[in-house]
Amino acid sequence: MNPPPTRVRYSMLGLLCLLAMITYMDRAMYGSAKQSMMDAVGRPVSDFFWVLVAFQLAYALFEIPTGWLGDRFGPRSTLLRIVVWWSLFVALTAFAGLAIPGTAFIPISFGVLIAMQALFGMGEAGAFPNISKAAYNWFPATQRGFAKGAVWMSARLMGGLTPLIWVVLTVYAGLDWREALWLFSGVAAAWCVLFWICFRNQPSEHPACNEAERVLVEGTRGDTYAKGPTPWKTIFTSRNLWALCVMYMVTNYNWYFLMYYLPGALKAEFFKASVQTADTLALGGLGGGAVAITDTVVYGDPLVPALLGGGPLLIGMFGCFFGGRLSDNYIRRTGDRKWGRRLYGMLGYGLAGACYAAAAMLVNGNFWLFATALILVGLFNDLMMGPAWATAQDIGQRYAAIVSGTMNMIGNLGATLGILITGLILKEYTILGEVQPMGFVYCFGMYAVVYMIGVISWMFIDPSRPIVPEPATPPTESPSPAAEAS
Repeated sequence: MNPPPTRVRYSMLGLLCLLAMITYMDRAMYGSAKQSMMDAVGRPVSDFFWVLVAFQLAYALFEIPTGWLGDRFGPRSTLLRIVVWWSLFVALTAFAGLAIPGTAFIPISFGVLIAMQALFGMGEAGAFPNISKAAYNWFPATQRGFAKGAVWMSARLMGGLTPLIWVVLTVYAGLDWREALWLFSGVAAAWCVLFWICFRNQPSEHPACNEAERVLVEGTRGDTYAKGPTPWKTIFTSRNLWALCVMYMVTNYNWYFLMYYLPGALKAEFFKASVQTADTLALGGLGGGAVAITDTVVYGDPLVPALLGGGPLLIGMFGCFFGGRLSDNYIRRTGDRKWGRRLYGMLGYGLAGACYAAAAMLVNGNFWLFATALILVGLFNDLMMGPAWATAQDIGQRYAAIVSGTMNMIGNLGATLGILITGLILKEYTILGEVQPMGFVYCFGMYAVVYMIGVISWMFIDPSRPIVPEPATPPTESPSPAAEAS
């Protein structure tokens, strides 16, 4: 009797999930660190969106070149270069606003910080396309949605926990913001060592994989390395690809509000709601003691607003997981890859748009309903993450990193535009350092409309049609259902 397939692919997935977590930790920290960072360079926090725009634009523009490197040379060396680069720039960011000892010269001023964040974005570009390539290399077609869902679930988990981790490090552990960034950089560097020792590009290169696992993963697809000339014209003239890119532009345009702006917004609204509660208790005859107790709870324990600020990402991880699993299950049950990917993307976008519309109507209303509507945006948006990235693998195949990189490039150009427009709107409605309610109303209404465009865009995506069909190969024996379920 033949031995069952080994399960090395799951340990490879674990390394990819760790990378996704570190990636989001090093980005989500901006939502908590921006006030300290801008104070250090002597600029108001309302100007911070220029730092985000610089990072996001460079990140978008270098997605395709780094995706090409992953397709050509494999994700192992490409991902290692990416993480070494970004861990260096996370560490350098902590020097912003510091003068050279013995002088008044500050090397990293606001302008230099913007330029440095562009270099940071350039280096981090391609992380998720190469994670996608690695998942394509290590998982059979019927488990790709699960694998990508697990990666994005991990990313959202850490992104949601980062505001809480930041409070623990800077309030309870006593680190300042610079020391916290150096710690984050060290975590990324440690991952590099573990990854280089343990990871291989595909099952045939890993000594711990047995033949059954290699057949399971590699037996139903072609070569994972893109050999020979890359068919750039075929790829970039594919209507399927551009429909995928428009769809992903929608989620990036809307989503970054949740990571960069929401923690501060919910913190401010939570404090206002708590102060109103304290005033009500005082007027109700409970006296100054009740006010003092409420103030102690609100201002002495910043964990509550930090947890709320990370709520959309924390709940979003369930959307990532279930979106990928539901998509794969639908395909296994019906054999219909087109609607197996489309259905959950359209459902997620429609419900996320409805939640943003509800949040627009709840601005200055009940705080907990307002926070719930925004947190649910994270859940419903992320239903499409597994199907979207699995679709990039489905239509990209041996060019999965280039296709994923193109999707992520256009998506992050959308993020750049969304961050810019959101920043300008909120800056216009900022008075004495506080964003006025209409600024949020306009942003949320805009996001709801954009999500409806996303619902329509899914109708033009066909995951069952590869952009570059695999070359004809002799038929191979398919793995048994029992082996594929392993």
